[in-house]
Amino acid sequence: MQNTIVWADIPAVDLARAMKFYSHVLGMPMTKPPGMEGVALVGTGTPPPAGERPAVSPVSFDLFTGDRKPGMDGATVYLNSMGDIDGMIARVKEAGGEILKEKEFMGPMVGWTAFFRDSEGNRVGIEQMGDGTE
Repeated sequence: MQNTIVWADIPAVDLARAMKFYSHVLGMPMTKPPGMEGVALVGTGTPPPAGERPAVSPVSFDLFTGDRKPGMDGATVYLNSMGDIDGMIARVKEAGGEILKEKEFMGPMVGWTAFFRDSEGNRVGIEQMGDGTE
């Protein structure tokens, strides 16, 4: 099955702060691609060769500063908890984010979801597939 969502932009006011927040929450480094001012990607931590993009998952996101402002009323991006929704919720709190809705089982098709406000003021979802038994 092909992914319907291919990319997500998460607006940031302070790119360094947003990179620190998401790096902690995801447990993965954020990198600034060469030649792309005001953009950060989830990456491998190793800068790519000149002209190449950092390695990212098939569906990913970037943090960016620019023409849109962070907020709670736009589209919702759901991050994959990689089977550790409780750990991701804890890391959101550690990184200074606010849990807006604790995890809730949404049925076997969706699994578990939770929502948080990130360092920039965006509302972001967390998802973990499962049957409700954890």
